[in-house]
Amino acid sequence: MNFRTTRRERLELSLTPMIDVVFLLLIFFMVTTTFERQAQLKLELPQAKSAVQSPRQKPLEVVIDAAGHYYIGEHELVNTRLETLKRAMQRALQQGVRPVVVIVADKRTPHQAVIRVLDAARQLGLSHISFATETTQE
Repeated sequence: MNFRTTRRERLELSLTPMIDVVFLLLIFFMVTTTFERQAQLKLELPQAKSAVQSPRQKPLEVVIDAAGHYYIGEHELVNTRLETLKRAMQRALQQGVRPVVVIVADKRTPHQAVIRVLDAARQLGLSHISFATETTQE
């Protein structure tokens, strides 16, 4: 019989793997969290019962407020002429925006302002056009 006691090494807790896991969880939650996009313009979008999700690529958004002023990105156009609108849309397309046009118009926008955007898109050869709407809860 062997009555010798064996010495066990002292166990140490390493905090490094636990910190790594915490950072991975933090990164996971930061990446998967959706942030609400706050618009600087207050628009009342028209409502529709059926809605199609927009593609994940960044479209060319043309915002039209109730007075008929145009915004591309964060910038308001200096006037509402067709040539100015076409130049601004062309400039945005050169910055790598996909050739998908999304018209974000207030429901009180004059009809002529929307038609002008459609005409400018047609003249630039853009054929994929959609309208931003809100879904109804019916």
